[in-house]
Amino acid sequence: MAKEKKGGFSGQFGFVIAAAGSAVGVGNIWRFPYLAARDGGGLFLIIYLILVVTFGFTLLTSDIAIGRKTQKSSIYAYAQMRPKWKFLGVITFLVPVLIMTYYAVIGGWITKYIFVYLMGDGAAAAGDGYFTAFITSKVSPVVFGLIFMLVTAFIVYNGVEKGIERCSRFMMPILFVMIIIIAIYALTLSHTGADGVTRTGLEGFAYYLKPDLSGVTPSRFFSILLDAMGQLFFSLSVSMGIMITYGSYVKKDVDLNQSVTQIEIFDTLVAFLAGMMIIPSIYVFSGLDGMNAGPSLIFISLPKVFTAMGKIGPVIAVLFFVMAAFAALTSCVSVLEAITANCMEITHKPRKKVTLVLTVIYCVMTAIVALGYSIFYFEIKLPNGATGQLLDIMDYVSNNLLMPIISLLSTILIGWIVGPKWVADEMEYGGKKFRRKRMYYVMIRFVCPIMMFILSLQSTGLLAKIFGWN
Repeated sequence: MAKEKKGGFSGQFGFVIAAAGSAVGVGNIWRFPYLAARDGGGLFLIIYLILVVTFGFTLLTSDIAIGRKTQKSSIYAYAQMRPKWKFLGVITFLVPVLIMTYYAVIGGWITKYIFVYLMGDGAAAAGDGYFTAFITSKVSPVVFGLIFMLVTAFIVYNGVEKGIERCSRFMMPILFVMIIIIAIYALTLSHTGADGVTRTGLEGFAYYLKPDLSGVTPSRFFSILLDAMGQLFFSLSVSMGIMITYGSYVKKDVDLNQSVTQIEIFDTLVAFLAGMMIIPSIYVFSGLDGMNAGPSLIFISLPKVFTAMGKIGPVIAVLFFVMAAFAALTSCVSVLEAITANCMEITHKPRKKVTLVLTVIYCVMTAIVALGYSIFYFEIKLPNGATGQLLDIMDYVSNNLLMPIISLLSTILIGWIVGPKWVADEMEYGGKKFRRKRMYYVMIRFVCPIMMFILSLQSTGLLAKIFGWN
């Protein structure tokens, strides 16, 4: 193993803030709110919270404990657990490798909108074709994607404590304060539409919190359950080798039980506040119809909301996109770090040399994926029924296909081959108390493998075919 990787985080706070930075990404800011709006508001929230303290806890605990106990990144961590299971480490390594091809592209989109609002062009950004015109350009998305990629690489180049931890210590508190400010402001909004109906932010917040049980059939409930489970992968950075890598940097005197709980709380709180920030804002200016924006919500729907806010709109917009950029950057850094750490172990080369090589590779990939809506544009039907371009394919393979399979195999490995005690012993290292030990045993051996198998079927579109769902 390369010498630099031995560094590690300065202590428990350093680890938690960096891990939370990895977990709190773009998925929390845009994916969680639109899923909550689409999947019954409070009903989705309740289901998600239950899953966080059960499934999320189980997967997060496993990844961090594996990393610290083996002191390795994903490939060699799984090989150390069971040599014949090194293939699982290789598959896990592929997830950040694929995610890194497009994460900087999305980060570049966010960065572009920061510049737009700082230059006073917010009204243009609210235009119907603005976002499409931007991403189909042959220059602008490449430039902003490369800027974001180079900033990410610079942080990773500087190492764990001086790069990743220092970055997270600076950005995460600012991100948290900004999201609270915008969320509180969203509750004070009020707007009378052309139809004469006045809608308020508090009404939108009530819509967000109230469980909507109308039209909830068994198949619909199961769909919401799987949406919430899928969000966990995005939200907690599990089953992609990131938390295994971060766990390998954690010192032995750190209480992993407290760390896991703190990461769960921080990540879930940010996701909840993101919903509190976005859903009332969309509701006030667009009503219930605005809730159907889906993944395009940040770049198409919200600019219209910021314009409708009047003079304060551009200020809120800058705060929002800076906050989103911070969230994207801390996550992008963790993805590149997972790749860097594995490559350092494979090649036995120092961090700086590995990072420079990876920077060149991913600058090229960022440019290619950014041009996936112009020069390299094509459409392909994905197994889950969606139509995707180059970015969508990378996202589908990494998140919808590989991550559920990795989770399924890792729960089988821990639950039935090495045994849950292997993880429990690390959680109890130094006399620490593993408070959710019994639940962990049940989840890792019985519940998680079954649900991960079902999620794998759902992500590939096989579940719908088996049950004949539309």
